[in-house]
Amino acid sequence: MASKTRYIVVAVVGIAAASGAAWWLQRHAAPPKTDSASAPAGGNGPSAGARGPGGQGGAGRVVAVEAAPVRQMALRDDAEAVGSLRSRRSVVLRPEVSGRITQLNFTDGQRVRQGQVLVQFDDQLPRAQVQQSQAELSIAQANHKRNQELVAQGFISQRSVDESAANLEVAQAKLSLSQATASRLRILAPFDGIAGIRGVNVGDYLKDGADIVNVEDLDAVYVDFRLPERLQGKVRTGQTARVVFDALPGVRYAAVVQAINPQIDADGRAVAVRGCIDNRRLQLRPGMFARVTTVFSERANARVVPEEAIVPEGSNAFVYKVIEGKEPGTRVAQRTAVTLGARAPGLVEVVDGLAADDLVVTAGQQRIQRDGTAVRVVVLGQPEAGKGKGAAAGPARATSSAASEAAPMADAPASAALSVGKPATAAPVTAPAPAAAPVAALVEPLPGPNPCQVAGTSSGRSAPMVPGKPA
Repeated sequence: MASKTRYIVVAVVGIAAASGAAWWLQRHAAPPKTDSASAPAGGNGPSAGARGPGGQGGAGRVVAVEAAPVRQMALRDDAEAVGSLRSRRSVVLRPEVSGRITQLNFTDGQRVRQGQVLVQFDDQLPRAQVQQSQAELSIAQANHKRNQELVAQGFISQRSVDESAANLEVAQAKLSLSQATASRLRILAPFDGIAGIRGVNVGDYLKDGADIVNVEDLDAVYVDFRLPERLQGKVRTGQTARVVFDALPGVRYAAVVQAINPQIDADGRAVAVRGCIDNRRLQLRPGMFARVTTVFSERANARVVPEEAIVPEGSNAFVYKVIEGKEPGTRVAQRTAVTLGARAPGLVEVVDGLAADDLVVTAGQQRIQRDGTAVRVVVLGQPEAGKGKGAAAGPARATSSAASEAAPMADAPASAALSVGKPATAAPVTAPAPAAAPVAALVEPLPGPNPCQVAGTSSGRSAPMVPGKPA
């Protein structure tokens, strides 16, 4: 038992001695620490100048980041949808009574005028009835006139005069009935338009309600489309929409929003919108497939930044803005809250929080430990001149970055406008402008009154009301 205790004591003493020797060796083998504040101002240490007033980094070093300036450019808030064309006025002519066709006074595809007789049915019997009614009316008028003369002389009673007056009214009613029956055997054009392709011929016997031909008013066409319910507060009557057609490549038309359905479709959660297009050139046909871009607003000097510059935090968003440090020639990152607006491919509008030409960090935000960290702006694809010289090289790189970021904008056309909601494959504005893609040419309306402006009144409907404005 004594020998076992002695062995334990020797083991413990040996372990303690070995630990003390290892600690002594590690302490004397480590290199002496140097204070960064005592290092030369132009030294090669990575933290040179980082502890000055302008470089209050959390780790005491300069962080390399990528940055881009805030730009001002034309930004358009719009939405895309698909729709179909519809005639301003369309009707299928059908007879109200049965009969045999004796005349067809139009050809297929011919322009017809309002009141023009298009189809004439056999009306021999109705015309005979009209003649008979006219003869009966003449007799009734003569009897009533004679009775009025006789009652004045006292030869007949007033009752006879009243009976003759009633017979006169009956004769007039019979004549009106026979004339109405005869008029139903003539089919007139209800409005100016273009006749379609008829499916009947002279000699055909038609029953009431049979289709004869369709008439289309194509001077103005409607484009019906749907927008998501979240946009129902933006769309207004009188707004402009751009319409292009797969069947007519290279051209686009301007449509004016005329009506908005007050009821939202509960199945698709969409609101139906109708626009009007001037079609006096007769290039458009009802039933065509249309791609509609509704423009809600346009801003010529919208401030935009790359999407990667935005750092979300809950429901808020902020960016790191590169500003001048307290020491000359230094740059620091400042956390700045921003209010976002419309979005475009690769870009986002900043409504509040930034000014034009401000420099914001687009890459390296995760290396910024706190507000006021010293940063060095790096331009991708270019060698870092004077690498290792610390924060003193920061301003030169920041200037180079701003110039290189602004250069593509100088090459881009001044009239180019960003469109919200376009496919993500579109070339970003920050890249050098490629070869100009073919742009659909706007079809100018013909001179004269615009049929879309009188479309509401010509069909007997009231003009559309603008929400929020008196009628």
